Amino acid sequence: MTDFDVPDGIDVLRVFCGPDGRHGNPLGVVRDGRRYPGNDARQTLARELGFSETVFVDDPERGTVDIRTPGLRLPFAGHPLVGAAWLLDLGVLELPIGDVFAHQDGEFTWITARPEWVTPRTLEQYASAAEIEALTEPPKGEGWLYVWAWEDEAAGRVRARAFPRGTDERGDARSAGTGAGPVGGEEDEATGAAALLLCARLGRALNITQGRGSQILTAPAPDGTVEVGGRVLLASGAGLRR
Repeated sequence: MTDFDVPDGIDVLRVFCGPDGRHGNPLGVVRDGRRYPGNDARQTLARELGFSETVFVDDPERGTVDIRTPGLRLPFAGHPLVGAAWLLDLGVLELPIGDVFAHQDGEFTWITARPEWVTPRTLEQYASAAEIEALTEPPKGEGWLYVWAWEDEAAGRVRARAFPRGTDERGDARSAGTGAGPVGGEEDEATGAAALLLCARLGRALNITQGRGSQILTAPAPDGTVEVGGRVLLASGAGLRR
C-alpha cells in the first residue's frame, strides 16, 4: 500500500510475526464485506489497498470469507486465513473450497488445511541456511519458488525465503500460489501455503523462519491435513476480536 488511506471498517494485521513481534505479512480484513458487493468493487478495493491479500468477511458468525489479491479471487490462502481466524476468533472458516478449521493455542493461531488446495510450486532445498541468507535475488526461472535449508534438522528448524518469479500481474500470492504474482522477483515475507506444502513433503513438524524474521509453525496430521500456525498482531483498525 502506498498513497491510499485505509478506510474505516478495515483492519490491518501482520501475520506470522517473529518472536519479537516484528515482521509478518500485512493483511487487510474488511469487517463487513456487504459494503463492497460484487466482484468489481472488491477487486478495486484490493487493488487500492495493495496488500498481497485482502479478506472480505461476508458472515462473521459463520466465518464465511472471500479472499482477494489485487488481481483475482483466491480459493485458499495461508496467511489471510490465519489472520482472519485470529480476528474473528472462530473454530471454522467457510470457503468455497471447503471448511478450514482453526484454533488458538497461547500466542499462536492455527488453521488446518489440505495440501491439494495449494497450487504446486517449486520447493528447492539448499545446503545451508547461510546460502539462503546470502541470496540477493531470486534464482533464474519461472513460477513460484520457495527456497529452504535446515538450520537444525533434528529440531525441525528451517530457514526459508520465497520469490514469485516470471509473472506479469500483481495477483497471487504470496500465500496461495494460483500462478499469478507480483511483477519481477519481489520477495514474500511469510508464506503459509508454501510452508504447508513443505510440511506435507517432509512429513514432520517444522519451525520455519522466513523473510526478514517471520515465524511459521507447521504440523502434519494422520488424515493428510496440515496445521499451519503463527502469531498475529493488529496493526490498525477497531478490530472484531471477541
